[in-house]
Amino acid sequence: MKAFDYHLATSPADAVATVAAHPGAAYLAGGTNLVDHMKLGVAEPDLLVDVSRLQLDQVAVSDDGVRIGANVRNSDLAAEPVIRSHYPMLARALLSGASGQLRNAATTAGNLLQRTRCVYFQDVTTPCNKRDPGSGCSALGGYLRYHAILGASPHCVAVHPSDMAVAMSALDAVVVVQGPDGERRLPVDDFYRLPGDEPHRDTTLAHAELITAVELPKPPAHAVSDYRKVRDRASYAFALVSVAAELAFTVTHQIGSARIALGGVAHKPWRARLAERMLTGDQPSDETFLAAADAELSAAEPLPGNEFKVELARRTLVAQLRMLTARRQR
Repeated sequence: MKAFDYHLATSPADAVATVAAHPGAAYLAGGTNLVDHMKLGVAEPDLLVDVSRLQLDQVAVSDDGVRIGANVRNSDLAAEPVIRSHYPMLARALLSGASGQLRNAATTAGNLLQRTRCVYFQDVTTPCNKRDPGSGCSALGGYLRYHAILGASPHCVAVHPSDMAVAMSALDAVVVVQGPDGERRLPVDDFYRLPGDEPHRDTTLAHAELITAVELPKPPAHAVSDYRKVRDRASYAFALVSVAAELAFTVTHQIGSARIALGGVAHKPWRARLAERMLTGDQPSDETFLAAADAELSAAEPLPGNEFKVELARRTLVAQLRMLTARRQR
């Protein structure tokens, strides 16, 4: 591991100012992803600014929704009564995301900022545009079972690993960020980016910008939501495909609104906007669900070895919508 300096931040402003003054600095909170990458040589910051002791560890409930501090631990957030009762898809996603030990250490902000688990990204002996821009993508022509089927580019086919972020996307979460120029709010869909020709940029954050909170709007009336994850084994494993979905029903049992995000299929949580539009205003049925899933996945471009993901995503989405409908009808 490369030697580095350490600074314990005393306030968000102190943290931002310190990182802004050092181009090679990085924030440290739970460290469950960053420290691994430092050991592997994937990340080599020359200064770590520790934000783990900042008072950003509260969950605040208001009439407008919920504000989650950046340092709220994943295990605590999953157990929070308001999250379990009003945002069950988020609680389920958090519990699906890692072992208990990791959830006890990982923070809300850190979870959002996880980097891909692509084996080529984590192997510093192989070229990787995400790790070393312009060096090439070793995954192309390699082992592609876990890679993207939507939104990829010739420069990168890696997928985003976070379960929590998929639920946050479906919930229309807003990421609150503090930087040298003040505070700004980014919808999760705008926070993440597709790889394009800059796959080393996972998010739209600028250097020194610090996540301070995540805000969730109040869920719609008569909404039913949940998270479903398909993986190679039931224990700690990343998603082959996951679906975070919420349906709200009208008094006549039509779908009043739909919010859906897919995980394990793209460089960012994939918000299924086309499927949402097709579902809204229609009657819930297998035919409606299949049509929406097929439309959303019509843009899929599977790679050699992960063609199965298209049908897996289709079936998982339909099964999730069917389950939510059945719950509403009980």
